[in-house]
Amino acid sequence: MIFNVQNINIAEYDYPLPDERIAKYPLAERDASKLLVLKDNGLCEDYFRNIGNYLPERSVLIFNETKVVRARLLFTKDSGAAIEVFCLEPVTGGGDYQLAFAAASPVEWHCLVGNSRRWRDGKLSMQLKIRGKDVILKAERVEKTDAYSLIRFSWEPANISFADVLEAAGEIPLPPYLHREAEPSDRERYQTVFAKYEGSVAAPTASLHLTKPLINKLKEQGHTIEEVTLHVGAGTFRPVATDTIGEHEMHSETIIVRRQAIENLIDNIERTIIPVGTTSMRTIESVYWTGVMLFEQGLEERNIHVNQWYPYQEREYLPPAQESLETILKYLDMHGLNALHATTALMIAPSCPIMITKALITNFHQPKSTLLLLVSALIGDRWKEAYRFALNHDFRFLSYGDSCLFIP
Repeated sequence: MIFNVQNINIAEYDYPLPDERIAKYPLAERDASKLLVLKDNGLCEDYFRNIGNYLPERSVLIFNETKVVRARLLFTKDSGAAIEVFCLEPVTGGGDYQLAFAAASPVEWHCLVGNSRRWRDGKLSMQLKIRGKDVILKAERVEKTDAYSLIRFSWEPANISFADVLEAAGEIPLPPYLHREAEPSDRERYQTVFAKYEGSVAAPTASLHLTKPLINKLKEQGHTIEEVTLHVGAGTFRPVATDTIGEHEMHSETIIVRRQAIENLIDNIERTIIPVGTTSMRTIESVYWTGVMLFEQGLEERNIHVNQWYPYQEREYLPPAQESLETILKYLDMHGLNALHATTALMIAPSCPIMITKALITNFHQPKSTLLLLVSALIGDRWKEAYRFALNHDFRFLSYGDSCLFIP
């Protein structure tokens, strides 16, 4: 089964996307974006604020509560050379984002470095003001690999948290395809209204259309909201550059799902579970495969990681969703945990069993992207029909663009 999926040609997931169709800025009102609805073998067009009219009765909507951090730091060397340091994931705090953000000086992070050849050695520095105090931030490259640089950040006064440092020094890391610098308005608009846990370098963009009044309206209509966390990594912007997807190394991301969320999924497993965004879908499907892994390998494992090809292995028995989720509850009980912490490199592509997701709210994705593969895994080749419709009806594409509701 792995062999077949790995031979998928990424050229089959290409489509023409003129630059003028990419939304460079959000609309003035979040829920004024257009909505493309695919259901019952038909397509229709509306506005996102009316999405409740199209959701199946008593749907369960899954929100990703991750918060975009100002992960892009711009240093200037004494020579005048500009060096960009892009924080990817923490080493400090054992990789726990909340511990890393709360840490005092020094901290270490895996980072991408722009204009790297101009920074061979020595420390970079910049001057900041944090709550009226003068602060000097320094960056030192400890190690360099093909994938990232290990950067040690230090600052004086040392008792200030790294979260405060990023708040003062960092910029919102907009997607590279916007071809523009972040502006003050992006600090609010490239963030969901319910963002809570810092750790992403990209927003869960399908949720950018939601407003608090609309969320309340959806609840009044009988729909349930459940929250999970997936911290989005920079790899989400990386298109598949190889001919077949088997040669593409999927990026790894951190997921955190509370016990209560797992219990609620079990209680509502027969209802229509709809992730809001590909990150939410990747989270709940990774949770399912985590349960399968614990079912197959035992509950002793501490460092849980879902491999990108794990779902495609031949199996004599594949547990139903409820059994898998109940296995995770046993694991949490055994280890005295209130939440599942794991990493996932799951690649959701055609032929991947979709075990919890029943429908999907999402934006329009880049050609030849793993996110387009994910959409195809849910609705098959009908993504081509939907994208043709969107291109022919003036929909806006990518992160700040319009939205879709896909009900297989």
